[in-house]
Amino acid sequence: MLYEVAKTDHRVERARLGAFERDARQAWRVVERRYPIDEGDRTKPVTGKNILLVEPGYRNKYPPLGLMKIAAYHGSRGDQVRFVKGTDDRVLDRVWDRVYVTTLFSFEWPRTADAIDFAVSAASGQTERVFVGGIAASLMREAFVSEPRWAGARFIAGLLDGPPARALQLRVEDGDFGADDVRGAPIESRVPDYGILEHTDYRYPVRDAYFGYASRGCVRKCHFCGVPKLEGGQKEMPPLADFVEGVARRFGVKKDLILMDNNITASARYREVIAEIRDLGFRKGASIERNGRKMRRRVDFNQGVDARILAQSPVYLREMATVCIDPLRIAFDHMGVRRVYETSVRMAADSGITSLSNYMLYNFMDTPADLYARMRLNISLRQELGVTVWSFPMRYQPVTLKDRSHVGKNWNAYYLRSFQIMLQATRGVVSGSPEFFLRAYGESPDAFLRLLSLPHRFIFHRDHYEIGDGAAEREDYERRRDSLGPSQEAELLALLSAVRGGRQARQDDLARSAASAADPRIRDLLTHHVGVEEHRRPAGGAPAPRPRLRVPIGSMPTADQAVEDAGLYA
Repeated sequence: MLYEVAKTDHRVERARLGAFERDARQAWRVVERRYPIDEGDRTKPVTGKNILLVEPGYRNKYPPLGLMKIAAYHGSRGDQVRFVKGTDDRVLDRVWDRVYVTTLFSFEWPRTADAIDFAVSAASGQTERVFVGGIAASLMREAFVSEPRWAGARFIAGLLDGPPARALQLRVEDGDFGADDVRGAPIESRVPDYGILEHTDYRYPVRDAYFGYASRGCVRKCHFCGVPKLEGGQKEMPPLADFVEGVARRFGVKKDLILMDNNITASARYREVIAEIRDLGFRKGASIERNGRKMRRRVDFNQGVDARILAQSPVYLREMATVCIDPLRIAFDHMGVRRVYETSVRMAADSGITSLSNYMLYNFMDTPADLYARMRLNISLRQELGVTVWSFPMRYQPVTLKDRSHVGKNWNAYYLRSFQIMLQATRGVVSGSPEFFLRAYGESPDAFLRLLSLPHRFIFHRDHYEIGDGAAEREDYERRRDSLGPSQEAELLALLSAVRGGRQARQDDLARSAASAADPRIRDLLTHHVGVEEHRRPAGGAPAPRPRLRVPIGSMPTADQAVEDAGLYA
């Protein structure tokens, strides 16, 4: 009867039901102490629990692998599992016995907090039923635990690689169901449940793929990286065949193989892993039939490989070339690895690997000139070797920062925003012909800095302000800018960098600075920076699009080749 009331009445009734269940659990613990249960009966699955899985409402490329494995664990127990992306009030009409929330980037704190608040609501305010894990929860656990409104929720750090009861921090004395599962297979080792992806309308750019790991952790301890804290040192995973065959048997054969290893080249099983991949049907040139037509299969070590190891021997890339790798992602985080990076790209080309990509860290210890040099090197390698090299600059943010406010010591906030706008035009990729690169990013480091300092509407609507109707306005701005002395230039950049907040807040700040600046030349220049990405409206009222930078055909990666969205449009 209580369950029927809870389904149709208000949240007060669900909370009342929760209190009833807590009293029932306490009574049951007394019965257990008086009449011990046979161990054989204790290990039988408890069925019928309602499990809600929540992924925050940010944009991401890959499905939540951790939640998919948790779904598989609860499915094996006979529990009813539901998955939602973001907040979905339609699931609040049911009593949820446990709610899991995954986390990703630390700077997605607002959306993540919304998801946890929603989980607490779905659990009828009983925070002890809420479990939060994933990358952000592991790297900044203290920040989550210190939130008073989430007191009682369990924040899980690291991998679920122990027996389920231990990994999930379940306690018999608290009446947690599953607390007796102290010998079961780790949730980390489960075959993920792809079925939950059908519960949401959100379409992940990459879906038709096996998502897994051949190894975890890393041998490096890079200061900018959270992997050592999240996963620890390098360790091997079970054979890929078990995982791939398990997914294929339950959810059908997948087209691609996405491996999320942090440093596969450091694995003691590297050659064995590559051989496994070949044997699983992912040899070079492999294809699969989909809807009556053949489609190329792909292998993607999507976290990148280590140039410092690749450059040691041609064996690594010769082996990699035997599988349908597309693209081969190589990290190029700073100029200190330029030699081994360039060697690795040349060795890859010699081995017949023609689709390459790299992660290019910036806003850490680098300068804008350093970033420009790395981007331009890839353009040169592409032209010389006849290979495709996609560059994906990745903005550094401390892994425990709740927003994207970090500014590296060699950058300023205005330059960072300007570069973000440049990347938006090409969806985060730096590629194309040398001619396009030189126009988009400048012919030299100094020209790159000059572009970074322009009004953002000049950058965003490049064609309009370079060769269109806005060219005269840009020329006038540049003449006035050239008249500034070094101290005035520094003052202008300081005022531009002091702007914070969303688009409207930035515009308001700029307008105030333009009205109050003491130097008339600076005041005049600031007026050009007001009105970011605005459109002029014709008589009919519809916006008149201003021409943006024309991206050459063929210079953009596919959705599969692109990288996980790390807040490019934040």
